[in-house]
Order: sequence, then C-alpha cells, then structure tokens
Amino acid sequence: MLAWLGRALVTLLSAAVVATIGFGWYTFRTADDNVVRDDVITAAPEKPEESQTTRELPRTTQTILLVGLDSRNDTQGNPLPREVLDSLNAGEADGVQNTDTMMLVHVPADPAKKAFAVSLPRDSYVDIAGGFGRHKLNSAYVRGKNAEASRLRNDGLDEATVERESTTAGRRNLIATIQDLTGLTIDHYAEINLFGFSEITKAVGGVPVCLNAPVRDRYSGANFPAGQQSLVGVDALRFVRQRHGLQNGDLDRVRRQQAFLAGLAHQLFSSGTLTSPSRISALIDALTKSVVLDQNWDLMSFASQVASLSGDDIEFSTIPTGRINLPTPYDGSAVEVDADEVRAYIQTLLTGPPPSTEQPLVPEVPSTPDQGKPVTVQKMAQEQTEPPITAAGIPCVN
Repeated sequence: MLAWLGRALVTLLSAAVVATIGFGWYTFRTADDNVVRDDVITAAPEKPEESQTTRELPRTTQTILLVGLDSRNDTQGNPLPREVLDSLNAGEADGVQNTDTMMLVHVPADPAKKAFAVSLPRDSYVDIAGGFGRHKLNSAYVRGKNAEASRLRNDGLDEATVERESTTAGRRNLIATIQDLTGLTIDHYAEINLFGFSEITKAVGGVPVCLNAPVRDRYSGANFPAGQQSLVGVDALRFVRQRHGLQNGDLDRVRRQQAFLAGLAHQLFSSGTLTSPSRISALIDALTKSVVLDQNWDLMSFASQVASLSGDDIEFSTIPTGRINLPTPYDGSAVEVDADEVRAYIQTLLTGPPPSTEQPLVPEVPSTPDQGKPVTVQKMAQEQTEPPITAAGIPCVN
C-alpha cells in the first residue's frame, strides 16, 4: 500500500495550510482533538554508532515515520464494510496488519535546507527489533503485535485490552526496527489505512500522475493508459498498490508511491486545494477517520514550521538496496539491504556528500551475488540511476 503514505504526508502538508487561514484554524483544531492517538514514541537511548552530526541536530528538526497499513480494519479496529472491501479489491477483513508502505520524512530546522522523504521497501531483509531475528521489514509490526497479544492473553486480559495494547506494541516494534536500520531517531508517527487513503484523494479532487506505458493488472485492479492522468478514490489506491507486472517489483512500486506523493503535494500547493474551505473540510474529515498519530505530536506547532514549504522543497528517494530476489530461509525472496550502507546514505542526506567524491564511502569488496556479501553504497548508487522525485512537476514512472 503506501497507500503511503498518501496517508500521513497529507497531514503534514494540510497542516501547513490550515494554519494560515482562520477557517482552517478552527477546522484543524477540531481535527487535532478528534484524530486517533497512540503512545508509541518512547525515548531512545543514544546509539554509539550515531555520528556527532546526528546527535547535535536541533530539537526542532523532526523526523516522521509515515506508515501505510494494508489493514481491512478502521482506526478503531473494526472491520471495514463488505462493500468498501469489494470496491478496494482488498479481500477479507481478516485483521492482518502488514505495513505495505514505510517512509521517513525529515524536516530540518533550517528553512534553507530541503526536507527529504526516504522510502523503505516493505520486503527489505533486516534485523527486526525485539529479538525476532532477520526478516522482511513489513513483518516488524505484526511480529511485535502478535508476541505482545500472546503475553497479554496468558495474563488473562480481555480481548479489547489485548487488541489495544498489542497494537501499540506492534507500532513500537516497527519504530525501533527502523531506528536501528537508519540510525535516525523517529520523533513522530503517522499511520493510515487502505480506505483512508482512497478518501483523502477524493478530498483533494484527484492526484495527477504519469505513466511511461499502459498497465493492466488483475491483482490490484490497476488499468491505466500511458501518459498524464488524474486519479481519485479506488483508482489512486490501485495505482500505488500494484507490484505484479512491474520489472523491479516492490522497488518500482515504491517509486510509484513517491511519484504519487509528489503529485499529491503538487495538487495541494498548486491547484487551490489549500484555499478551498470545502476541500479542507473534506480532507480533515478523511484524516480524522483514517489516521493514527503518536500521542505527543503538536500539530499546530508543526504546522507553523512547515508552512513555508513549497512543492520542490521535498525530495523523495529510496534507501540503498542490492538484489531484489535475495533468497531467505523462511521468508521467500526479499530485497537485499545492508544497515551500514543505509546509515551512510542517511548521513549523506543529512550532511551532503563527502568533500572528496574520488573515494567510495565504503571500501569496495569484490563479491558475487551467490556469496551474499554486502553491496556498498557506491555500487548501490550506481544501480539506482533514476533521479530523486520532487513535487515541482509530475514525473512519469513505470
């Protein structure tokens, strides 16, 4: 899903808008009071491997984890209606909660610096926090949740309490896993479900996208012509969920999601969406029904910080990856990821490239794919030749 993720990045962008007009302030204040909250952000101990640059970032610099949840339930844990599931081509409301979209949005305190958003492919093969070993990243949430649910049931707690507290544990486990992987401390959390993503696109009047070639996929229901077009509702969800029939599978889907969010930002900044009281009301209504935020996020304060952002102030990219068909003992094929390379890449985003570009960031280690040795940042950067996406235009994607 990323279903990213349209998801909560909209919260950030719409917050900047509604804070600038009187009508918006009242509507936004209502949303801040009514949105679902969860106590998922805990103080993280300082990691020895973190650089001095990371530790000394001003407190007003903020990193947000945006999560698109492939859940057939609403934010209260209730199954979505059958007609909604049918329209989304989403199967049964079985309670499964896989995090199909994960993205870190970093907003610097210095307004002269660009914000950046980094996607983490759901099939990334990483160390899962909580002692679960090495698995796909999108399992961190459900593994943490299931383990806590089992413990709580053994303690004799009622099912409502088990569901509530185990869900919090799942979110915390995902946050811890991504902090360990990237070296960044996550300050805030925003999660959106399938139906909410669809409703948000309706609220903004559709999102412009562009495809290099026509697509038709029976799994996601995607059926779109080549070229520029505007997607809304279920079609928007199909666009960001498709992975079958794409040459690079999950990596191509991640780039689709980035392009979609860039289109969403473009729509918000350029089409009058943010000056329309009716659209702001619809957007806030969709967000309060479908988004979960961390308990301590002061949205009004955050809105004042991002109010000056424009479409080209946010740059989208993906963490370094190796093979997209890495064989694993228990999880099938996964996306190869090396945590050291990911942290080095994040540091480059934070501080810029090293003074000399003649030497690789990490010494090149001769290897063959079968040997399963780490892929260096330099090699990964060579393989990922597509330019970063911004919201300054409508990029065409596969």
